[in-house]
Amino acid sequence: MFALKQLYRGSSNLFKANKNTTQLFSLLAKYQQPMMIMNQNRWFSAFVNHRDTEDNREDTPFEFTPENYEQINEIIAKYPSNYKHSAVIPLLFVAQKQNANFLTLSAMNKIAKILDMAPMQVYEVASFYTMFNRTKVGKYHLQVCGTTPCMLRGARDVMQAIREYAHINNDEISEDGLFTISEVECLGACVNAPMMQVNNEWFYEDLTPENTIALLEKWKKGEEPNVGPQINRNCSEGPLGRTSLFKPEEIEGVHERDFVEVKKQYDEAKAKAAAAAAAAKK
Repeated sequence: MFALKQLYRGSSNLFKANKNTTQLFSLLAKYQQPMMIMNQNRWFSAFVNHRDTEDNREDTPFEFTPENYEQINEIIAKYPSNYKHSAVIPLLFVAQKQNANFLTLSAMNKIAKILDMAPMQVYEVASFYTMFNRTKVGKYHLQVCGTTPCMLRGARDVMQAIREYAHINNDEISEDGLFTISEVECLGACVNAPMMQVNNEWFYEDLTPENTIALLEKWKKGEEPNVGPQINRNCSEGPLGRTSLFKPEEIEGVHERDFVEVKKQYDEAKAKAAAAAAAAKK
């Protein structure tokens, strides 16, 4: 409690004085240790902090590629000019993907400048969401779901197999720089549990220790394995295969209405009904 009070007072004074974000991060780091919380499977800190390293500090060079600047302009154009701050999350993803799944302080500062935001506002977003990596990860960031359906279907065994194969603990980088394993919350593919997401993009489902190691061995050889279920099933079909939607036309094509066309048909029907009613009165 004393540490929390000191942290609150110190951070308040810093904001009132000059909003020196480096000093604030140092203060957060000072009181991090008393506030570490542990359960059986995860370590996490009550406050997130930044510590300068050789490749991650305010003067570390970072510049978006011309291609990514085009993408950034397209993203910002989706928002009203007075709401361009709303583009912060998509821009953080662009920066992280460009920088080998690693979001540096200088990249966040660049985003703050592009969006006319205070750097601290960008830090707050990046430190709130666990999908943003503010420390280095391996080339393949293996984000294994650890919540109830996946856990009951063997996620713990899958994670242990990865740790033993790559000789790492959670959130460490393997010696060859290829792998980092992290336990994450539900990723929404419970029907194909257990599963993992790789680099915030691809889902690999119906995992076992054996087929998971087969995935790692393919990545190690420079090969790209098939995404999705790793057993003989199509998408989320059950063991009996497809039980409905047997005709191709039932599952192919666009399954949504063209509301412009629907409105046109409605207006035409309404006008036709009105004309018929008027004719009936004559």
